[in-house]
Amino acid sequence: QVQLIESGGRLVQAGGSLRLSCAASGRTFSSYAMGWFRQAPGKEREFVATINWSGGNTYYANSVKGRFTISRDNAKSTVYLQMNSLNPEDTAVYFCAASGGVGSTATRGSYNYWGQGTQVTVSS
Repeated sequence: QVQLIESGGRLVQAGGSLRLSCAASGRTFSSYAMGWFRQAPGKEREFVATINWSGGNTYYANSVKGRFTISRDNAKSTVYLQMNSLNPEDTAVYFCAASGGVGSTATRGSYNYWGQGTQVTVSS
């Protein structure tokens, strides 16, 4: 079992930055990949970013590439999402998720555990 708790979401102006955190507990953190997803009102949950077990491999959705950075600190059992140059289209509930394997993956079905989400609102 893995428990995930996200934090860091808030209201921010367009062009601003935020860093989301996701603290994990339960299974050994370095034994699985992590991902961030988001869900805007009335839309499907979509992939944002993923990182493999060591942090050495990352992958991003085209919509956030170059603006968002995913990272992890295995000693702290925490994954981060640094979000820069935010725009109103980034407004959503952001979820972190733990994969069943060590490799990074954008496939939602590969993730077995999910946090409750943290709200990010970007005002224009």
